[in-house]
Amino acid sequence: MATDPKTLKNYYGKAPSSVYARLADPKDTESTKAIVDALYASLSGPAGVKRDWDRFRSLHTDSSKSIRTGKLPEGTVACSWMTNDEYIEQMNPWFESNGFYELEVHRVEERFGNIVHVFSTYESKHGLNEKPYMRGINSIQLLYDGKRWWVMNVMWQHESDEFPLPAKYLP
Repeated sequence: MATDPKTLKNYYGKAPSSVYARLADPKDTESTKAIVDALYASLSGPAGVKRDWDRFRSLHTDSSKSIRTGKLPEGTVACSWMTNDEYIEQMNPWFESNGFYELEVHRVEERFGNIVHVFSTYESKHGLNEKPYMRGINSIQLLYDGKRWWVMNVMWQHESDEFPLPAKYLP
């Protein structure tokens, strides 16, 4: 259906082996906006509804990382690197028990050649018609392989009193 996984090779000649790469909807990977929108859509939904993990996986390379950042109770900054499967394993129970909608409200995109960095400002809601309970920025690295876009990594930080969202990252 979509790009053959052999098209995206690392410097050692390996390609994404995931069958999910072949399942990607071409509309999800045709532009930077499309892939970011598909990423948010794959995570969003009401409580009790399983997220579209096949779609989520189809957007990423097998070696993509989801990186949560934040402060530990003693005040040091830390992060947690998760593979696609580790992210799904950790978040799926919470997503199924809680309504969660993450919506992009603004983006700043920088591109050079086949690489793109998107600072995607998001709002998180428990229901589509509810007020946001959290905001922050997803730092998303994308790669274009000549046929489709791939999510390489996503790192995020929630807004806090210490780190309010700067005006340049707001609508």
